[in-house]
Amino acid sequence: MVPIPAIGHLPPVVEFSKRITARNSQLSVTIVLIRTPFSPEVDSFSDRLAESCKDCKAINFIRISEPKFPPIDSYSSVHSFFPKFLDSQTDAVKQALAARFSGDSSVSLAGIVVDILTTAMVDLGKELGVPSYLFFPSCAAILGHLVHLPAMGYSPEVAVGDPDGEVVYPSFEHPMPNRILPAIVLDGQGYQELMGHTRKYNEVDGIVVNSYVGLESRAINILNGKVDGVFRIGGKSFPPVFPVGPVLNLKGHATLGNTKSLSEKAMTWLDDQPPQSVVFMCFGSLGSFTDAQLGEVAAGLERARHVRFLWVMRKISSGDSKWTPNDCEDYSPSSPALNALGEGFLERTRGRVMVCGWLPQAAILAHKAIGGFMSHCGWNSILESLWHGVPMLAWPMYAEQQMNAFYMTTELGLAVELRADYRIWKSDEDGEMVVKGDEIARKIEMVMDKHSEVRKKVKEMSELGRRALNEGGSSFDGIDGFMDLVLKNKPMV
Repeated sequence: MVPIPAIGHLPPVVEFSKRITARNSQLSVTIVLIRTPFSPEVDSFSDRLAESCKDCKAINFIRISEPKFPPIDSYSSVHSFFPKFLDSQTDAVKQALAARFSGDSSVSLAGIVVDILTTAMVDLGKELGVPSYLFFPSCAAILGHLVHLPAMGYSPEVAVGDPDGEVVYPSFEHPMPNRILPAIVLDGQGYQELMGHTRKYNEVDGIVVNSYVGLESRAINILNGKVDGVFRIGGKSFPPVFPVGPVLNLKGHATLGNTKSLSEKAMTWLDDQPPQSVVFMCFGSLGSFTDAQLGEVAAGLERARHVRFLWVMRKISSGDSKWTPNDCEDYSPSSPALNALGEGFLERTRGRVMVCGWLPQAAILAHKAIGGFMSHCGWNSILESLWHGVPMLAWPMYAEQQMNAFYMTTELGLAVELRADYRIWKSDEDGEMVVKGDEIARKIEMVMDKHSEVRKKVKEMSELGRRALNEGGSSFDGIDGFMDLVLKNKPMV
């Protein structure tokens, strides 16, 4: 497996590897870890993830320790750089696989599983004479959206010029406004790079999606040709799609940094709170706020007087480091890092607001005191929230999260929308995009309504997710179907 070196992509690949090796002793998995010199946080995270698998004899890791970089004149934006960076690692991956599966090796290569932007390895699979498969770590609806874009005549220039324009995509039921499309899709060169990868999706032998039929029956059935007959892209039948989710790292073996003491402190605080009384606020590994937005968040929390909050607060960095937000070292009332929250905020909210650094999200969401989740709507976070039956307040930040927020709110009614088109690092007419405290407080009250339809639906979806993984469930069968395909397609040695 060749995953994208990103914190949202690595854990589901590892967890999926654990599932298939536990279910079938004929299969082992080798995971290729590509180093990212521009993000040491990801490298240390992947090291801890690999360490957590040391007792999994059927799972091995290969590290590409000296990655190559594409020529600087080959890309014009940050959106086109990362895909080119991943493409440039093909030779190093080939050498690593050749060393691992040499002629005298006791194991043989049955196939290569690529990620959404590591599809250059599909051609490597052809060169090595093995089939390729795609692990799609996001939802099936977005998979459908991506593969439909070229056939629908999509143009980044048109979308940017008409942000309020709406388009109906087959895998979504409701019209989608252009303003919530991912930034890479709105960028001309970024879009071309992305489409180069999505065209490769049609060349793999099968696609694994981290989702389940109970959550995404429409999109999964469309992709598998169960709605309008055989689903075709470019005149060719689309590969079979296997829902295998929710694939989650519920034990949280690998986290960002050293969080043990902080986690214990947070759990002790939660133990003292009434059931379903706390909103957990966490915005992913890259989610952060400017000082102006932090002040409005604090104002919103202060106005929501009857609600408690556990807030993982990260400040936006400046300059070249804006993609790696900062955790504060000191969360005491006198800390200068917390000045943006307003003088006296922590004293006035003492007992009902805890501000802290990074926490193990899945463990927090499992706590009985958690009644709501203010989230950036990364797909892993959505699945964790649904698994634990916690309704979400959708506050997307970057990547495809705006579409995820739209999906959870407008399409499925599983979350309350705060601002679906919010983007960090984006300016508006007033200097920056800021959500006001009054709006934040009002939406908090909505998500914490114990009798809301959203809360009811989330509880039902939680049960459907568990059923999907049981024997006879859609994802249990999806894993079986994928393993059968791999063994059927395995090259003869």
